[in-house]
Amino acid sequence: MKSNSRIYVAGHRGLVGSAIIRSLKQRGFENLITRTHAELELMDAVAVKDFFEQAKPEYVFLAAAKVGGIHANSTYPADFMRENLIVQTNVIHESWRQGVVKLLFLGSSCIYPKLCPQPIKEEYLLSGELEKTNDAYALAKIAGIKTCQSYNQQHGTHFISAMPTNLYGVNDNFHPENSHVLPALIRRFHEAKLANVESISIWGTGTSRREFLHSGDLADAVLFLMENYDDSEIVNVGCGKDQTIKELAETIQEVVGYTGHLKFDSTRPDGTPQKILDISKINSLGWKPTISLREGLKQVYQWYTEQYHSS
Repeated sequence: MKSNSRIYVAGHRGLVGSAIIRSLKQRGFENLITRTHAELELMDAVAVKDFFEQAKPEYVFLAAAKVGGIHANSTYPADFMRENLIVQTNVIHESWRQGVVKLLFLGSSCIYPKLCPQPIKEEYLLSGELEKTNDAYALAKIAGIKTCQSYNQQHGTHFISAMPTNLYGVNDNFHPENSHVLPALIRRFHEAKLANVESISIWGTGTSRREFLHSGDLADAVLFLMENYDDSEIVNVGCGKDQTIKELAETIQEVVGYTGHLKFDSTRPDGTPQKILDISKINSLGWKPTISLREGLKQVYQWYTEQYHSS
């Protein structure tokens, strides 16, 4: 990519898209193309076609998606399936039609089987059953991967796919019901601290293990891949370290400064027992993460408190 290349970031207001925009600006890319949801409905095939014909992007980062935690995925599986399939199909198809030089599709680590070996290698895709609590979203993302590979095979396009682990960062979703575990805990601990609540109940046993990557590291990784990788096979992006949900909760508790007790509700689902990505592939290409979990949590909590009190 050149400094004046026309670069479209789909989903630029979200956790991932906003991080990509910040990273692009920091590196001197000046011709960035964005559209809000009000300006462009990505589920509208005609609107997407018109946009691509007018904007003529050369590079596309497809970060637009409907995302959520266990509760949201379990409650609205049809929405997660339909919306993600339509959005990614529209953007990928028009990228081909308009001759986009290169597209990067953002998938998710939930595409992998629930009980596959750890750490998870790219080759484990479609080797077993998915986690039931978010299989609709996972299947939609798998379809996105296969769509990119199919266009590469049939049309000679350069569409690549990156599979990030669990993400967190600035502009995350802190909704009390539909957010992922990390931002949900930040919000709950902060509000409990303000209200001086004695204890907090957390879903599950706290023993399931998760890996978390700061959105800034992901943005750095996808820019690296856009400029250094050109293969149809997927690439994992993670930090190479994991911890239990209990350890995560205790770390967030310390960062927030909440002094109450933590109670784990074993009647609630844990989800996948462990999920950590094998990142040897992207490491071998020359990329490694730089933001530690504690450092990242402090940054995100500071941002959250500023947003919380300003609203």
